[in-house]
Amino acid sequence: MRMTLRAKLFTAFFTLILLPLFLFGIAAYSFLSDILQEKYTRQAEITLRALYQSVDFIFQEMNKVTDSTIASNAIQEVLRKPGANVTDIDYLKLNEVQRNFRDLLVNHPSVSYAFVYTMEGGTIIPFYQKDRFVALPFDVFKKETLYSEVLARDGKPKWVGPFEYPQLTGTDPVFTQVRVVKDIITLSDKGVLVVQMKNSALEDLFRYFTYKQETYQTRFFIVNRTGLILFDSSFQSEGLFLREYTKDLPEVKTGTQSKRQMFQDVDSIVSSIRLDNEGWQLVSVTPWSSLSKEINLYTKWVGLIIVACLLSAFVFLLFFVNRITRTISRISRTMRRVEDGELDVRVRESGSDELNLLARSLNSMIARIQELLGSVKKEQEQKTQAEMRVLEAQIKPHFLFNTLESINVLAVQNEGRKVSQMVLRLASILRISIHGNSIIPLRQEIEHLRSYLEIQRFRFEDLFDYEIEVPEELLDCPVQKLTLQPLVENCIQHGFDGLARKGLIRVTAERAGGRLVLTVEDNGIGMTPGQLAAFHYLDSEERAAGSAGARGTPEESGRRASEAGLTLTGAEQSPNGAGWPARRNGREGGAAGSAGNEPERRGLGLRSVADRIRIQFGSRYGLFICSEAGVGTVIKCVLPLAEPGDPNEIESHAG
Repeated sequence: MRMTLRAKLFTAFFTLILLPLFLFGIAAYSFLSDILQEKYTRQAEITLRALYQSVDFIFQEMNKVTDSTIASNAIQEVLRKPGANVTDIDYLKLNEVQRNFRDLLVNHPSVSYAFVYTMEGGTIIPFYQKDRFVALPFDVFKKETLYSEVLARDGKPKWVGPFEYPQLTGTDPVFTQVRVVKDIITLSDKGVLVVQMKNSALEDLFRYFTYKQETYQTRFFIVNRTGLILFDSSFQSEGLFLREYTKDLPEVKTGTQSKRQMFQDVDSIVSSIRLDNEGWQLVSVTPWSSLSKEINLYTKWVGLIIVACLLSAFVFLLFFVNRITRTISRISRTMRRVEDGELDVRVRESGSDELNLLARSLNSMIARIQELLGSVKKEQEQKTQAEMRVLEAQIKPHFLFNTLESINVLAVQNEGRKVSQMVLRLASILRISIHGNSIIPLRQEIEHLRSYLEIQRFRFEDLFDYEIEVPEELLDCPVQKLTLQPLVENCIQHGFDGLARKGLIRVTAERAGGRLVLTVEDNGIGMTPGQLAAFHYLDSEERAAGSAGARGTPEESGRRASEAGLTLTGAEQSPNGAGWPARRNGREGGAAGSAGNEPERRGLGLRSVADRIRIQFGSRYGLFICSEAGVGTVIKCVLPLAEPGDPNEIESHAG
């Protein structure tokens, strides 16, 4: 399917402008998103490392506090006395160092609760009171796996997060340190120290980093190996599991890890780092929307600029390019109509640019072509009319000469009655012949033919008979006048010359392939191939004009026509629609004697009829001759068939 110019321009606009802009926008957004993600990932990891160092410092500081405490004489002395209580110690006798250690443990601002299990007897020695909390009995504690892990540490601290062992640490969201207390002399296990640390230091620390990251709405978590949230900077998810918020749980063995994933159904950057304490992880979660605010703002501005540019391009396309294409399309349609022969169309002129100049030039050219074609048509009509008048003039003297010669013979023989009848018939013939119209109904042409045949029968009474059979529905069909009479005259003058039997002329009419076919048939002497060859009188003219219709010598053409049994005259199609060569032939004289006496007059009637048909109706119509020596000749005249009563319609077939 051929695309119009407008469709091509719109397709090119979408393909070369809109589509590249769209693809460029997607690629640019993806590229900037990757850069932004990499940038904030590095920033989140740096923040996480700084936070990791601060959190680790808090836990290490508490480790140092308990290290000093368990080595103090006060703790050692308590543990050496089975069943003793911390209240039995004489604080007045403690030296300054012991007092400082005790004060360091009990009065340390980060300590919220502390007690000791004694190995001997399982006594619980509290250092700090805690409301509504009862420590887990030592016998029960010994059955917990935590107890085995603490013993395995051999005095090193074991940290327990909130909600990991609530039966030991309680339900308060605090971190608890559990460690074995050894005898500093024998290094034997004397007890288990349980110290709970206040979260104030952690909360202050995370509050500081959260404030720094407030722009990006970052949340920080401390989670254990199972994903249990031990600490949440927003205090919303403590005691829950991280798997409730994301399917991809962070797992880091060394260094830091960052990943873009869904967290609580929000696209987020999740970064994590491993803490040294108990395999815990420090996790930061930052929504991608808060990170991409800058790129979103940039994207909006770029999008607005692109939309503005596209709107401008659309306006240009619709008002300017569309006007150009519409004008060009209008000019193209006008040119196609002119090509089809419509010379009355004009392009509407508007504006003052080159397109208007093009439209004005096309209109001027069409007007000039119309004027030239009118002149050529007028000259051609004048030429055709002149040729027709000449051809008719050739027929009339020829017929009058023969008829007057017959009347003269009758007058010499004193046949007054016959002379009178012949004069009446001649008057009827002349009345039709000199009539101004060249197209007459077939009825008048038949009347003219009857008058002619009657005149000839007066002269050649025993020479021939004739039959005329024309259907009633064809009598009103328009034909050229003086079409049948020259054909019949040719039969009488040449077909019956020297004929031993009485001649018969039969004239019929019929419809064939949408055409009117008039047939003149005689049983005369016919023609030999050599005589048929004489009909190709235009061979020399066609060869001189370079016509493709010339076909060798007259003898060769005559032989081919004889072999085919026909000669085609002035037509390209046969009566049944087959192709006819463009050749105009006349039937020359049948008898050798008469043929040699007056060569210029032989076939003059046939030639005139053939030429008139060609000039009037074009090369598709003409005469078809079929002849055989000793048998007779058939001449078919093929004319355009018009509706009866519309003689002007026949003129439209010309050309």
